[in-house]
Amino acid sequence: MKKLAIIAVAVLTSVAFPSCNGSNGSDGEQGGEEEAPVSYDIVLCIGQSNMSGFGGVMLPGDEDPIPNAYQLNDKGEVIPAAAPLNFFSSVRKKIALQQVNPAFQFAKDVASKSENPLLIVGNARGGTSIHQWQKDATPVTFTQEGNDDPWLWGTSVGNLFDEAVRRCKQAMEYGELKGILWHQGGGDSNENASARYLSDLKQFVDDLRDALGVGPEVPFIAGELYHGHKNAAYFNPMIQTVGDHIEGCYWVSAEGVTVGPDGIHFDRKGQILFGGRYAAKYLEVLGME
Repeated sequence: MKKLAIIAVAVLTSVAFPSCNGSNGSDGEQGGEEEAPVSYDIVLCIGQSNMSGFGGVMLPGDEDPIPNAYQLNDKGEVIPAAAPLNFFSSVRKKIALQQVNPAFQFAKDVASKSENPLLIVGNARGGTSIHQWQKDATPVTFTQEGNDDPWLWGTSVGNLFDEAVRRCKQAMEYGELKGILWHQGGGDSNENASARYLSDLKQFVDDLRDALGVGPEVPFIAGELYHGHKNAAYFNPMIQTVGDHIEGCYWVSAEGVTVGPDGIHFDRKGQILFGGRYAAKYLEVLGME
């Protein structure tokens, strides 16, 4: 996987992408007119390990750019989108754990139907609870125990909320936020935690939208846990009611989504199926079917 990740970075940094500043590459001397600035449709992808792509093993060709789709890199720049789409997350765990995630198929399906180019902002972190995503949560510190890259051990960044907001605002310099994809809940899925989850999620969504200056017109789409998860019976019926409690929120089913040997994390086939469901819901809500 590390080799694929390095290849992906090489490809991503060498492929041309639409101008974001209106320049036509000729200082306006040829043709007499400047090109109109590109406006991207931005989608923020956050949550824990399944949203980061853990389990969705990459195959040769996954590092190829997705037509009409782009991603925000670690410098706040727009580059062509290709797996792994959580590679540039400022809070991610080891590089090797960033593989095919739901944003991969989502980007393919949405970009093929979108008039504007799609811009993915991936900022998930595995093994996180809903409380770690709250506005007042503690900053992220990278450690060996946290399964982080060795060169980051002992360093810190902002908390998960602040980093998601910071990265999304960088992207919003290039276009308009159109949606938020969320997959999280494995650590909050027992009977007691599930009973509190919707109130915690509502607080998070309200604070996130407020920080980004958007409202319920920007859909927040949450996903079920794997149906074979030991706590799915508590969590999934609850997440199916998200739209009754939080305006502009929707959910997608994990029925039939397959997992790897650990019985928790979606495998490649499952990630692709799940990402397609996120795309279908997004296109439905935005009237782009």
